[in-house]
Amino acid sequence: MTQPVLNGATAPAHRPAVDPGTTKPGRAGPRPGLLLATILIGQFMALLDVFIVNVAAPTIRTDLDASGAALQLIIAGYTIAYAVLLITGARLGDLFGHRRLFVTGLALFTAASLACGLAQNTGELIGFRFVQGTGSALMIPQVLSLLQLTFSGEARTRAMSVYSAVLSSGAALGQSLGGILVSADLFGTGWRPVFLVNVPIGAVMLVIAPRVLPQDGRRDPARRRGLDLPGLTALAAAVTLLTVPLVLGQEEGWPVWGWVCLGLSVLLFCLFMLLESRLARRGGAPLVSGRVLRAPGMLRAVIVIMTTMAVNAGFLFAVALHLQTGLGFSALRTGLTFAVAAVSFGGVGLNWRRLPVSWRPWLPAAGLLVAAASFAGLGLALRGGGDGGAALYVSLLALGAGLGLGFSPTFTLALSTVAPQDAADASGLLATVTQLGQLIGVAALGTLFLNRLDLPGVHPSAHAFAVTAAALTAVSVAGAAVALTRGRGRTA
Repeated sequence: MTQPVLNGATAPAHRPAVDPGTTKPGRAGPRPGLLLATILIGQFMALLDVFIVNVAAPTIRTDLDASGAALQLIIAGYTIAYAVLLITGARLGDLFGHRRLFVTGLALFTAASLACGLAQNTGELIGFRFVQGTGSALMIPQVLSLLQLTFSGEARTRAMSVYSAVLSSGAALGQSLGGILVSADLFGTGWRPVFLVNVPIGAVMLVIAPRVLPQDGRRDPARRRGLDLPGLTALAAAVTLLTVPLVLGQEEGWPVWGWVCLGLSVLLFCLFMLLESRLARRGGAPLVSGRVLRAPGMLRAVIVIMTTMAVNAGFLFAVALHLQTGLGFSALRTGLTFAVAAVSFGGVGLNWRRLPVSWRPWLPAAGLLVAAASFAGLGLALRGGGDGGAALYVSLLALGAGLGLGFSPTFTLALSTVAPQDAADASGLLATVTQLGQLIGVAALGTLFLNRLDLPGVHPSAHAFAVTAAALTAVSVAGAAVALTRGRGRTA
């Protein structure tokens, strides 16, 4: 649906649409619409696997006799690997070619999806989920880099709007598709099709992608940048020490080692920033370029994106478990319930640019406030143990629109401030922030929900979700406050 628009757009005469130092068009010539469709299918597959498992979680828990911590690792393990390696994936694409890394990551992701679908126990499934996340970390940074380097001007803006709509709607659509696949119980396979569905799509993509993506050209040795292994090691350790106690802490009763890990993660994040600053002063190439961080509104965008993704992921995890285990919804009904939010989320992602330009700086804050009101409404609608009736669907519709306004304009406008030569760094940074937000949301808010399930009461699941909804409301309001602290950045 985007091809006519993009094919009709041309890059300004003063700047080529493709960076000649990075890529060169294939023999068939540039086909921007087909290229966009190809890389966004890859993006959608990777995003789908962050969320499609949520609806399958109760079935996996029963079939594999998984503990609460194992269940969170099955969901979050993918995102841990994804988040830790995304910035490095962006740098590898810059070093060895975006086309090569996209295809390599796609092949690894597809093979790991097959392994996940055939896993016989929780240990295997958790391990293969980490491998799957690694494949995504190699593939997904190339999507943004290819968009930045292939499209210019208004064509890039439109491509980024489609990208943000795919990114924003994929979460809820993943829940919906997961519900359909689990309920179908194809050939008695239960939850396994939520992973196996990637295999035929990935196989087709592996045939198409090498023919559609621009060939990787030779890089000028002067422009080649190292991997920054000290920075990568510090960042990976910091993220791991942050996420593992968040995932396992509730199951283990919040032992001392968990708090020690959280404290060490703060120190390692500080060490990472120190290493990056020192490397930049020596003229090296840090994982996160100072130019990217200094782009107008970038740091604010990082916080808003992380907040939006955290409340989105935490909500989807908690409400999927509440609807199925607490209210007895089938996987199909649970999945289709999320379609309401998916439609409004995606619709906002595609159409927010139609709003007056003068409104755009205020859209993220307004969206997060709408989301806060929706979370509060959902908490009230479901607090007594009922199914919420019409209020559930009205709140989900508003929630999707609010999160769409919080995410899509922020993401698109943040990238519009970055120069093409910083595309890889910016794509790695924002993709990492997106995944870290989702990871923290599942770990922290998911733990909050699971912890409240053990409390006595008439309806523990409803009470747990009400408490979680209150936390979601508070975090959304805090995110809106950050979004309101806007500077003089571009409104594009």
